[in-house]
Amino acid sequence: MASNARRPPLRTRTTGSVAGSTSNVPRAVKKDAAATGTDDAASGTSSRAASGASSSTLGTRKRAALGDLTNANRSKSAGVAGSVRGSATDDKDGKGGLATRSKSASVAGAAGSKVPRAESSAMAGRRTTASSATTAPASRVPSRRTTTTTTTASRTVANGGAASRPTAASRARQAAQQKQQQQQQSQEEEVEDGRDHKRVKVNDDGEDVENQDATVKTVGADDATGEAKDQGWEDLDAEDADDPLMVAEYVNEIFAYMKDLEMTTMPNGSYMDTQGEIDWGMRGVLVDWLIDTHSKFRMLPETLFLALNVVDRFLTTRAISLNKLQLVGLTAMFIAAKYEEVLCPSVSNFLYLADGGYDTEEILKAERYMLKVLGFNLSYANPMNFLRRISKADNYDIQTRTVAKYFMEISLVDYRLLEHPPSLIAAASIWMARKVLERGPWTPTLVHYSSYSEYELLGTAEIMLDYTLRPIAHPQFHKKYAAKKFMRASNYVVEWARTTYPDAVVPESDIDQQDLGQLRVDLFGQEGLVRPTSESCAPSEIDGADEREESPL
Repeated sequence: MASNARRPPLRTRTTGSVAGSTSNVPRAVKKDAAATGTDDAASGTSSRAASGASSSTLGTRKRAALGDLTNANRSKSAGVAGSVRGSATDDKDGKGGLATRSKSASVAGAAGSKVPRAESSAMAGRRTTASSATTAPASRVPSRRTTTTTTTASRTVANGGAASRPTAASRARQAAQQKQQQQQQSQEEEVEDGRDHKRVKVNDDGEDVENQDATVKTVGADDATGEAKDQGWEDLDAEDADDPLMVAEYVNEIFAYMKDLEMTTMPNGSYMDTQGEIDWGMRGVLVDWLIDTHSKFRMLPETLFLALNVVDRFLTTRAISLNKLQLVGLTAMFIAAKYEEVLCPSVSNFLYLADGGYDTEEILKAERYMLKVLGFNLSYANPMNFLRRISKADNYDIQTRTVAKYFMEISLVDYRLLEHPPSLIAAASIWMARKVLERGPWTPTLVHYSSYSEYELLGTAEIMLDYTLRPIAHPQFHKKYAAKKFMRASNYVVEWARTTYPDAVVPESDIDQQDLGQLRVDLFGQEGLVRPTSESCAPSEIDGADEREESPL
């Protein structure tokens, strides 16, 4: 109640004084002002016409004082002064508005015609030259009229060919301008067709180099026939060639760059072997809490994926204590929100969710330290970007994409998917969503836009399916996708998995004794494919304590 008493009123002193001055005006004065408003508006136009004419008269007197006017121009100024008197007479009669302006303009035109004959012929020749030459500025024509003398006018009339020579020059300039316009039109046509010309590059033998490179990139490593794994794909980017928001001209280069970038921000899937006080179960609890925090703030899905990538990359290079694990997750979410969100939650919001476990100085100090360890590198190829790209080949099916988001977030809570690239996570999620919803086979168009064949993504899809067959270990994650907003995808997928593979379901009683290294379903055998051999990745070495500064974590 004390804070409400100290709150300043909504209406300030400035707005109150303005309102008071308006309200204190008597009603009689307002009525008189309204009555006289129409008369002032009627006479305003005529007075403006008179002032415009008088200003031209003053300008003429000024030029006469400087000695720049000839006898002909003086007679013209006298005609303008007569037009001013005529317009003033019209104003006395009460005729204003557009009619008064047009009448004064006609009088001024008639006065301007009272020029000696020789002078008028010279002016006519000059008008012809100025009108034919399109490059000459229009402001130069009046100055030529005022400086023309009777002697030069007589010379122009006497020499009949003087007017024809500038006309010929103007025709030459017009021809040059027409030629320039034709060249501009041809350039615009080349720009419109330039998109197709830029895409085709030919080598010395006359072969299409870009098509050869695309064919080499799309050939699968396991394809014994040597044919492209996306043979027969449909080009969906051609429809967006005229849409600048879809950047169809650069989209292939963008995702090729992201494919290279994702390998530089991959965490080590075995970093928990170098940690002393934490394990994978504790990481799962942290991730489940971060998912709940992310949902409460209603942040973008890219923020959640980037936050967990920051956590795993940091823990790959630094060993921390158990009581600092929540601080690492909280700081990573704070960093990701700054990077992705338009309106980032403040530090006090995160401290409130941490239930007072840390203060502001600890979070800010941890933020500086984590960014320094990561080299301030937050260029993470988010799987959401790859999901949107693949969704284009799926006709942007909203149900498929929603279920695919559920499978994608399994990669956050299940540490077995840490070493799988984000592009592969997105492709396997779409494949599993289409399998659950019975959307048909994995077409060559989906292979092209995901860059993964069915053989290449089945290993990742098996882990996602295995997670749904086990007891629910992350309740906040399951609760999030059980909401109506996400079409209750978690309930639907779990029910489908346990109905389709009843023998592979792990009972609730065996949740503590389950072996995550043993997959419950063999998707390779179901698809009639041979399972590839897996290669283990060696864990990265942790930096020594002598080579790093004192860690706040």
